[in-house]
Amino acid sequence: MNEHFEPGIPAQTDAGDRPSGTAEADARGGNPRKTWGRYARLAELAGLSFLAIGFPARLPLAMLTIGALTMVTASTGSYALGGFAAGAVGLGSALGAPLLGYLADRNGQRPVLLLSAAVHTIAVALLLLAVYASPADAGMPAVLAASLAVGASCPQVSPMARVRWMALARHDKRALDTALSYESTADELTFVLGPALVGLLAATVAPWLPFALVVLLTVTLVPAFALHRTVFTVAPIGRKMERRHPAAVAAARSRPPVNWLYTSVPVLGMVAMGMFFGSTQNALSAFGGTFGAADSAGLLYALLGLTSAFGALSVAYWPARWNHAARWIVCGGTMAVFTALLQLPTEVAPMILILLLVGLPVGPTMVTIFSIGTVVAPKNRLGTVMTLLASGVVLGSALGSAAAGAVAESAGYSAAFIVSLGAAAALFVLGFLAAVVRRKATAVDQP
Repeated sequence: MNEHFEPGIPAQTDAGDRPSGTAEADARGGNPRKTWGRYARLAELAGLSFLAIGFPARLPLAMLTIGALTMVTASTGSYALGGFAAGAVGLGSALGAPLLGYLADRNGQRPVLLLSAAVHTIAVALLLLAVYASPADAGMPAVLAASLAVGASCPQVSPMARVRWMALARHDKRALDTALSYESTADELTFVLGPALVGLLAATVAPWLPFALVVLLTVTLVPAFALHRTVFTVAPIGRKMERRHPAAVAAARSRPPVNWLYTSVPVLGMVAMGMFFGSTQNALSAFGGTFGAADSAGLLYALLGLTSAFGALSVAYWPARWNHAARWIVCGGTMAVFTALLQLPTEVAPMILILLLVGLPVGPTMVTIFSIGTVVAPKNRLGTVMTLLASGVVLGSALGSAAAGAVAESAGYSAAFIVSLGAAAALFVLGFLAAVVRRKATAVDQP
């Protein structure tokens, strides 16, 4: 089925080759569709089944860091040890996710997703065994090793879905912008549901139950995503394809390599974003602990994610003349200002209101960073770069969680929120570097 696709380049499926008349008019700037029509276009491109599978299939990644934090903290009574376990998950993801992306670029998404789903299931089982079969202190090396394996093997559904969207919508720039907004919204919603599920299941049943749900989702939905027909939209550039289409593979490999200087800017942006997430999660855990409800951190964090998802969804309707670098600067600065307010609440009700406010610029910032990432990535290395961006979030989340956990244990939750403020400030500064990259990168093609 994929033999007619050019290796290493996103290739169009039949659905993508037959856009509706209204979508074509949208692409030309005329006959705008109704408000939600832009998102309805995504179902035309990939099918409703892709949306239905791809959304929950990414949920395990959103549960791992805070799940490890909650489970290890509950079993040891130490925020610091919980933060270290979460840090090991992030480090594993930072090491494993780009490798999975590279293998997917070379060998195709399907075998990589199926293999990673199997390995991930085994790694989660080993983590549960290490946490509950060993004394708290003596078992920590095993816990950290298993946490590392859990992060490294997690199937990279979200970045691989973005690569498929870039193939499906490569001739419809507005549809691609809408798809990236949808993907960031989906990520935000899963990062809302993930911590919320962890908090709910850990508080009402047991801290290990979230990981049982992770296994269930991994063994059912990840294979369904791997087998979905959209997997054929991106052809690998491995040896098998080289034997079939040597000239096309040679052309794909002759394209400019990844410009790591340009790519480092969005990757660092995602690390800073992850640090904001992780530090805020752990600071909220400490905040809830002052009321005897540390397990409710996921529920509090979900409030921030709700408004963040709303903000991400709105980006598809922002004016095209507002370029991505400018959006990054404005949204990053707004994040820093709003995050400073987290120092103020001493009660739950004011914290809820501020978390809702803080979330508003978060989603648009993520959409913008991914958008810049798509234009600095060579077409035959999209999987590698997208997984780098995604793993940057997880790595940053782990670093932020570990830092905030140590600060919270020694100085309290208010001091831990300073780590969140530092991450937001770093995002603001990186926005100016993104403006430089946007001007200089020859591959940039912003709306």
